[in-house]
Amino acid sequence: MTAGGIASIGRDFTVGEFRARAASRGWHADADDFGDHHLNPGITEELRTRPFRDAAVLIPVIDHSAAPTVLLTKRSAALRTHSGQIAFPGGRIDPGDGDAETAALRECEEETGIGAEHVEIVGRLPDYMAGSGFRIYPILSVLKPGFELRPNPHEVDAVFEVPLSFLMDEANHAQGSRIVAGHMRHYFEMPYGDWYIWGVTAGIIRLMYERLYSGE
Repeated sequence: MTAGGIASIGRDFTVGEFRARAASRGWHADADDFGDHHLNPGITEELRTRPFRDAAVLIPVIDHSAAPTVLLTKRSAALRTHSGQIAFPGGRIDPGDGDAETAALRECEEETGIGAEHVEIVGRLPDYMAGSGFRIYPILSVLKPGFELRPNPHEVDAVFEVPLSFLMDEANHAQGSRIVAGHMRHYFEMPYGDWYIWGVTAGIIRLMYERLYSGE
């Protein structure tokens, strides 16, 4: 691993490559779903038969010419659910949104201040089914530099970037476990510097890796 925690995996990461992979390897009509059951097969049937609430997250890959990064947030410690956790910009799909892409763009602007004029939607990943009862639509996007961050203090404590090369290196995908509601639950975790990425967010990152970058 190189200095600063950025792993080298023998590939030049570019936004052009990311766009191409999103277009050719992202969501398709026959795509299998993904989710918390990926590491917890015992809850597969429960997740596939329960009612879900729809949510969308934006996966913003920032078009830095030297090395693309992925924008993430730290949820406010004052929030009732998932407080203080690392997350992509996103939230529930409202009736007026129309589609997951619109919801993800709206939530991104509400949470970070980044407007849709800075965002290029390039694809979507298969749905992610979370044990918390949400079916999450991960929207792949390219974020053009020049935006101004205005984090919503009621929802976000911090906004930060992680190199795409770090997140797409399987060597940085560890697994953790803990007791949840009396049951052992396993999850992905990807510590990066002072940031502890785990749970659903790490699961979506793992989905992105498996769908776009693995098998080479």
